[in-house]
Amino acid sequence: MNTLDSFLILLGGLWAGTINTVVGSGTLVTFPILIALGIAPVMAVVSNAMGLIAGGISGTWGYRHELLGMGRNLARLMPASLLGGITGAYLLLHLPETVFSVVAPLLIVLALLLVIFQPRLQAVIKARRESNPSARSHDLAMMILVYLAGVYGGYFVAAQGVLLVGILGIFMSGTLQNANAVKNVLSLTVNVVAAISYLLFAPEKIIWVVVGLIAVSSLIGGFIGAKIGRKLPPLVLRSVIVTLGLVALYFMIAKLLAL
Repeated sequence: MNTLDSFLILLGGLWAGTINTVVGSGTLVTFPILIALGIAPVMAVVSNAMGLIAGGISGTWGYRHELLGMGRNLARLMPASLLGGITGAYLLLHLPETVFSVVAPLLIVLALLLVIFQPRLQAVIKARRESNPSARSHDLAMMILVYLAGVYGGYFVAAQGVLLVGILGIFMSGTLQNANAVKNVLSLTVNVVAAISYLLFAPEKIIWVVVGLIAVSSLIGGFIGAKIGRKLPPLVLRSVIVTLGLVALYFMIAKLLAL
């Protein structure tokens, strides 16, 4: 790997760490770079996911104030993300890439619709909760959706944050910034468990130079993203989420058409 290749990976990792903290879809920056440099797709996914753990740590730390009062939600949702990440990592190592290439654009469309209509849907769910406080159906639905987002994240990583923000923004009490903070923790959980799976079952697919470059740059990007994201009002943050989600959708459809 020459100097230019290393610089491109560092630049991609910095940008990915930044936007992953704000909303997600940072892999749609780093993954194409790795593919363009001639790295095999599965190796690119594995190495990228492991490198972005550092950015997840710095981003989560940057959003620590927004996590106050979210302990109960994290206790319920982290096991779902954990199991989802394990499932997704298994699928990555055993299924052909074409499977999720078809499903991924549909998931992103769903995520964008959830984000766009989040205020209205959240109001409906809040009204139903107030009319029937003992009902747990919404909590169950949230945990199932978080698990499915974890499966997706463990398989491909890209735009997992968009899915999670859409889900959490509707079903979880709190502000959109609270949802974004919890999203960072859940995304980090999925990446960590996926990385452990790669280490145990597919260490030959890890390119450690790539992991190191992305880790260093995404660590810095995570701090930058937290500084930016925490200052954005809900409407602006929602607009950023939708914009990045559309970019993610474009790349995924372009990849699908190229198959």
